[in-house]
Amino acid sequence: MGSSQGSSTLSADVMSLVDTLPVLAKTLIAGGVAGAVAKTAVAPLERIKILLQTRTNDFRTLGVSQSLKKVLQCDGPLGFYKGNGASVIRIIPYAALHYMTYEVYRDWILENNLPLGSGPVVDLVAGSAAGGTAVLCTYPLDLARTKLAYQVSDASQSFRGGANGFYRQHTYSGIKEVLAMAYKEGGARGLYRGIGPTLIGILPYAGLKFYIYEELKRHVPEEHQNSVKMHLPCGALAGLFGQTLTYPLDVVRRQMQVENLQPLTSDGSNKRYKNTFDGLNTIVRTQGWRQLFAGLSINYIKIVPSVAIGFTVYESMKSWLRIPPRERSKPA
Repeated sequence: MGSSQGSSTLSADVMSLVDTLPVLAKTLIAGGVAGAVAKTAVAPLERIKILLQTRTNDFRTLGVSQSLKKVLQCDGPLGFYKGNGASVIRIIPYAALHYMTYEVYRDWILENNLPLGSGPVVDLVAGSAAGGTAVLCTYPLDLARTKLAYQVSDASQSFRGGANGFYRQHTYSGIKEVLAMAYKEGGARGLYRGIGPTLIGILPYAGLKFYIYEELKRHVPEEHQNSVKMHLPCGALAGLFGQTLTYPLDVVRRQMQVENLQPLTSDGSNKRYKNTFDGLNTIVRTQGWRQLFAGLSINYIKIVPSVAIGFTVYESMKSWLRIPPRERSKPA
């Protein structure tokens, strides 16, 4: 009885504290929690996708299931989460900023009566701007996550004459060392290597994700607007369509991020691509157009639960934090 009353009192105190928070702070919390839960849920698939995208040695000819077995053999169960620490540290501020700035940009557009109208195009523009803002603020952590996930240990000493890894000039011990080395090698620009294709990809992807999600929600009866059964499929479809259209840019971004971990080229450099479009052309010319979609199958498996979980947790957190409903945009 006493335990029940104590728990009830604690819950009431927590909600009282929550009610004192400004709406923007609540939105940041909701977005951060949503991002962390979604990213951790699909971490094993995310690592395999990176290994396939970057053509890591002995993974370039493997499928998804064989790659999962290879990582388990080389790094053990924890290998599936290598780089996930950097990923979660990145995704919390990224998702928090992404959702919060989306709400801010959306309200600003509607309040200032811009010529965009009040239809779904508002979600498209607000989502794109929010995605770009979040990327610019958190990109170095994404770089660290990719470099850590790219490294593959060879615990069995069976690869290439017992080498401990592939195409590695340095083995990173953690996020701090990755960022320090990147800065030492290229200064501030080194921390943003690959930012070009990232921005070109995130602007349409983030915009389409919010646009499709909000457009699908408009066709859901009012009484089901807060249903998990509605959030999951709407979020899944939004991520699926948005990612498909921008996936080749993600491949270029990953390859640019791990260039310094690969063998030197004939001119003694490890910088393979001058910019995003040069990367696209070079990959098609030297690796074939199929490489632009390497890992896409596992990305489909990953993106459906990832975006679905993200939107669902975000909507649930908004409800729990008592964030007031925002103005709904009108159909075009």
